[in-house]
Amino acid sequence: MNTPHVVVIMGVAGTGKTTIGPLLAARFGVPYAEGDDFHPQANIAKMSAGTPLTDDDRWPWLDAIGDWAHGRAGLGGVVSCSALKRSYRDRLRAAAPGVVFVHLTGDRALIEDRMSHRQGHFMPTALLDSQFATLQPLEPDEAGVAVEVTGSPEEITERADTALAALPEPTP
Repeated sequence: MNTPHVVVIMGVAGTGKTTIGPLLAARFGVPYAEGDDFHPQANIAKMSAGTPLTDDDRWPWLDAIGDWAHGRAGLGGVVSCSALKRSYRDRLRAAAPGVVFVHLTGDRALIEDRMSHRQGHFMPTALLDSQFATLQPLEPDEAGVAVEVTGSPEEITERADTALAALPEPTP
């Protein structure tokens, strides 16, 4: 993968999207956008209260991320977005057809442990089960890679970079 792509860092809460995204963006020399910043305040309030979002809650958020990704087409960029369902990824691809996904994956116990130690984030560990229940991993026809989240952030970023480099170039 040599052309400047827009990469969506996806996965359940606690996999490290906000840590790996900026590291990968720095490695590629492109901007990083924090997906949580695209949420309307009502979504943040709902999640902070321990209430899972509905698809109707998510559409405006996904559209805002898709607009950002579309604006970075041909320039490159990295954005975090849980993108747990195929329909969510399809919506992002509809807005920005060239996006590729890095699915950060890991054992539930590891992810819950990481979530329990992070400070100042609105997503409670109580929502982790709903995240795993909703998760639909990347399918073979989706441009993207799965990357295990064990090890240091630098090791995870290196694995993501190596996996992305092995992807075929997209056809225009």
